[in-house]
Amino acid sequence: MDKVEATGTVHDFDPMSGSIPATKVEITVSCRDLLDRDTFSKSDPRKFSFGRTEVIDNTLNPDFVRKYVLDYFFEEKQNLRFDVYDIDSKSPDLGKHDFLGQVHCTLGEIVGSPASRLEKPLGGIPGKKCGTIILSAEELGNCRDYATMQFCANKLDKKDFFGKSDPFMVFYRSNEDGTFTICHKTEVVKSTLNPVWQPFSIPVRALCNGDYERTIKVEVYDWDRDGSHDFIGEFTTSYKELCRGQSQLNVYEVVNAKKKIKKKRYINSGTVSLRSEIRFASLTLTLLVLKGNPSQSTSLHYMNPYQMNAYAMALKAVGEIIQDYDSDKMFPALGFGAKLPPDGRVSHEFPLNGNVENPYCNGMEGILEAYHQSLKTVQLYGPTNFAPVVNHVARYAAAVQDGSQYFVLLIITDGVISDMAQTKEAIVNAAKLPMSIIIVGVGQAEFDAMVELDGDDIRISSRGKLAERDIVQFVPFRDYMDRTGNHVLSMARLAKDVLAEIPDQLISYMKSKTIKPNPVPPAYSPSDDPQTNPV
Repeated sequence: MDKVEATGTVHDFDPMSGSIPATKVEITVSCRDLLDRDTFSKSDPRKFSFGRTEVIDNTLNPDFVRKYVLDYFFEEKQNLRFDVYDIDSKSPDLGKHDFLGQVHCTLGEIVGSPASRLEKPLGGIPGKKCGTIILSAEELGNCRDYATMQFCANKLDKKDFFGKSDPFMVFYRSNEDGTFTICHKTEVVKSTLNPVWQPFSIPVRALCNGDYERTIKVEVYDWDRDGSHDFIGEFTTSYKELCRGQSQLNVYEVVNAKKKIKKKRYINSGTVSLRSEIRFASLTLTLLVLKGNPSQSTSLHYMNPYQMNAYAMALKAVGEIIQDYDSDKMFPALGFGAKLPPDGRVSHEFPLNGNVENPYCNGMEGILEAYHQSLKTVQLYGPTNFAPVVNHVARYAAAVQDGSQYFVLLIITDGVISDMAQTKEAIVNAAKLPMSIIIVGVGQAEFDAMVELDGDDIRISSRGKLAERDIVQFVPFRDYMDRTGNHVLSMARLAKDVLAEIPDQLISYMKSKTIKPNPVPPAYSPSDDPQTNPV
């Protein structure tokens, strides 16, 4: 198996700036003529970078579906390195796998190449031709929609001599230079000429980069164990056409051009039909919670007139991204672990703006203002209980389980927790609801309890009951500080890492409840406007 590893520089910038001075680009990786290090079969390539892609079985010429999304800074040299390995086990230790080659380049080289497509020979093994790596870049649009769709086929060509075909489909989006980039593969449906593939979800940006009229090419293959899949045929469509939904307009002839030339009576190699196309609703509510220690000059809450403190920077970094998915930009913001005026009562869920009847703040500026004001009016105080705020959000989520709203709880904490058992129980109960929890740890604590709540290695459980879904994502804030410790934060990296799991968590909830998103609204036409068509 071949795995490509890419490492790149990460750009830090002034956290006081309100925007990210970068263009996001998507990098697609392909390899050609890789070294064959497997004795009885071809390699099974895999690409690895800030995350891991799929493994492609038995091929020396992989085209990877999963991409790298990087911030591109024109004025900077951003070094990248790609390493290729032959993976022979599930071990994450690269030392246990065969090295196949390496290439160095810059992100600027890729973007600046003709059609933003860079082809370089792999090296690193003396006396060996290691093959070629192909790197393509495309600037990403701002489309944030997700699409869920399902396809079926009818009367596909029979390709297997002793049985029926094992069909799968490969989706490609078109590029500005007329080439195509792979963006999705379906699963293989065994032994049938009339397959029904499972529904799949994909960012619309991946399908067409937000251009609804851009061509989408779909190829249909018969799967073979040795990787030499048989081409059945292809068809083209667009996202605009797919938005028409299930109808005769979305029944496509699968055509094999070579067969069409050879056979005069050839019509097609079967048909593929769209069974449904719908888009996921956006996030409609975000609830943010702050917690901390007494306010002193050495405190994590210290109000430096020249620089945001760790709590404010983390809140701004995550909040400015996720607020785009909230329809009214009104956020309930709570604090926990404080004595409240006038009587010093200890509370674990108090409104930062001081308004019990209406804890909502207007956008990120409103939240930051309420946070700064609360530091002047409350006395931060232990113990630190998470369960009350988790249950608080869970009550909202339990009331809206039809898929129209999805709740995200952001907790910024120093890592101390006094009610671990109760919090685990609250999270297990919340895992069946439309909600996710993001925890950002500030300070120098070990955060062992937060790692346990994250549940990436061991799914969280309570009273012998496992959480239905993984809904917690934890990151330590200190990993996003520069080496001098001067609180310069790479907001883009922090936001990307804490929000990376939210789309999959949202989709997993929708699937677990068999909830289908709202249909795409019909396209606006001037003829629909009563002002232009008076009666």
